[in-house]
Amino acid sequence: MPADYAESRPNVLLHGGTVIDPYAETATRADVLIRNGHIDTVAADLDADVSDAVPRIDCSGQHISPGWMDMHVHLREPGFEHKETIASGTRAAAFGGFTEVACMPNTNPPLDTRASVGFVKHRAEEGPVAVHPIGCVSKERAGKTLAEMASMAEEGAVAFSDDGAPVHNAGLMRRALEYSTMLDVPIINHMEEPSLNPDGHMHEGAVATRLGMPGIPACSEDVMIARDIELARLTGGHVHVAHIATARGVELVRRAKSDGIEVTAEVCTHHLALTDDAVEASGLSTHTKMHPPLRSAADVSALKAGLADGTIDAICTDHAPHAPHEKDVPFPEAPNGILGLETAWGLVGRHLLAPGVCSLMQAVQALTVAPRRILRLPAPTFEPGAPANLTVFDPDTRWTFTEGHIRSKSQNTPFVDTELVGKAHGIYRNGQWVACDAVPAR
Repeated sequence: MPADYAESRPNVLLHGGTVIDPYAETATRADVLIRNGHIDTVAADLDADVSDAVPRIDCSGQHISPGWMDMHVHLREPGFEHKETIASGTRAAAFGGFTEVACMPNTNPPLDTRASVGFVKHRAEEGPVAVHPIGCVSKERAGKTLAEMASMAEEGAVAFSDDGAPVHNAGLMRRALEYSTMLDVPIINHMEEPSLNPDGHMHEGAVATRLGMPGIPACSEDVMIARDIELARLTGGHVHVAHIATARGVELVRRAKSDGIEVTAEVCTHHLALTDDAVEASGLSTHTKMHPPLRSAADVSALKAGLADGTIDAICTDHAPHAPHEKDVPFPEAPNGILGLETAWGLVGRHLLAPGVCSLMQAVQALTVAPRRILRLPAPTFEPGAPANLTVFDPDTRWTFTEGHIRSKSQNTPFVDTELVGKAHGIYRNGQWVACDAVPAR
């Protein structure tokens, strides 16, 4: 069913905005006329030439780009609906300015069959936010035998991952990469060697030592990234580094790309915004516990440099809802993960755009072009006749994120009462317009 917060507007004029085209790398003051849910005309001052019967949306002082995509979210359905559902997760996505998301398969049961992939894919097909399922690499995410990758790909799986846990067996990862070359899809690995941190709960470093908290060393990520790069070199497969968080990991990806190996990487907004100091400053708030953990200031600097120079391709959130009672426990007992969809653009504005780490065009490319290129999905364009798939936003509005802005079913975020920079104002997809602030709260 279409979302109750979306307006059916097959014909609409987005008036007075600046059109950001990340493919042509242009920013042009123009109106966007949409007819029958498709791009009709993009040109300046269309208002006078369009019938008064066509609804207008004032986009003055705002930007219009292809719809944003988050390629790494957890929607929890089926099996964990007390944390999030596809309906509540796409509501959070719409509030955050996203028109498409790709969801990870660590549900219950896991997304390891054609039927399970089809269930998720079709739950949101009539709404304004598309959901692209990512299937399991291994059956039941057990890391022993390959899942039904071909049939899942036929049903719409856009990639394969056992995210939440690594594909630990190197032989299985090799076979997955070999098989993926026939399907032309990436293998997304949760980069971690668990034997290096069997009891860790935060970044291994001075802060963990002061707190007496068992740590997770950066090398636990680095050795798995290095392994998978070599397997990609061997097989010719495409390995995608999920939620990269270490300086050494960035350097490994940079060198692999220079060697012509098919490797891509994503970075989460929280890893750009916070360091392990936040764990201590928050008094061991479980809202600062995530996996990979918040790492050092040097790692954050390397992540930003990697994004700026193109080593890191995409920006994502790893949106990971947990119910309040699950996080309201001592730090070592809490599950990993935080919300991300509602705060993503405001964190990009605060930590990337405002300080000049990257340009507006680079940020938009990392949210539009890159994730779809990695997942082999058609890219929204402004070409006449193309399906309209757009995000309306600004990069500089300062606003304070509060609990009242949470649209997810859960509320596990460390960013409540944080000033953010930049705001999404609306999305258009599937013939539907959504004003972001009109998306109902949970």
